[in-house]
Amino acid sequence: MRKPFRCTARPELKTSSLVVGWHRDTGNVAPMVTDFLNSSLGSRVFCEIEPREFFSFGGVSVEADIIQFPESSFFYNEKTNIVVFKSDQPNFQHYKFLNTVLDIAEQFCHVKELYTISGFLSPSSLHDSPRRILSVFNQPAFREELQGYGLEDMTWEGPPAISSYLLWVAGRRGIPGVSLWPEIPFYLGAHEDPRSAKSLISFIDKRFGLKFDLTGFDSMIQEQEKKITLLRQGNAEIDQVLKLLENGIPLDEEEQLKLVKEIYTCLKKEC
Repeated sequence: MRKPFRCTARPELKTSSLVVGWHRDTGNVAPMVTDFLNSSLGSRVFCEIEPREFFSFGGVSVEADIIQFPESSFFYNEKTNIVVFKSDQPNFQHYKFLNTVLDIAEQFCHVKELYTISGFLSPSSLHDSPRRILSVFNQPAFREELQGYGLEDMTWEGPPAISSYLLWVAGRRGIPGVSLWPEIPFYLGAHEDPRSAKSLISFIDKRFGLKFDLTGFDSMIQEQEKKITLLRQGNAEIDQVLKLLENGIPLDEEEQLKLVKEIYTCLKKEC
């Protein structure tokens, strides 16, 4: 039977830690984190999951005049033993897809632990406030191991996300894992949230002792906050709405939609 993946190299890893991030994540957090890891570590692609069984080609998107085909790629760095899996979310055969991810991680990388990254929209978090990282574990022992890293327990009721499914599949294989969910202000969800991305990179940096240079994220954060400040100065209505949030007062639906639209428009161009 033909395997649903194609590998071009075999990493020499006796053990590894797998970081998983999905494209089109809330606040663009997962792509920002995985791209930063691969660039900073000089990681190389070694394997790709074939899209034929898992993705629909009936509605591929076009961004900046470039067609966007589904991507599911593994990257590795032998000095740090960090493996990054960057992928679109599958349309079909989710269980087989997630097992294929772990088959590759175990067979080629001897994975010992799993970290998934997904943004979580917060109705009360602000763009200039610290980001909490909420977490869900598949083993109590792994939760104890990561005490002291500033992670907070997540309470959630609703349909499970694909990261939760992957965590469950990994747990059935005995692979300890955690889903990391940084809180993202709801009005940044459609754009990007560099502050949340930086919080996750800081966690990974501390966990693996990588000593990353995060000044690039600092510049992005400063630029974003500058734009929002200019918007507030020129738009009294948006300033008032943000003041309500700063005072812990929930917004109604109309105020939320107005804020999301104005912030998105502002960040896509010069305010």
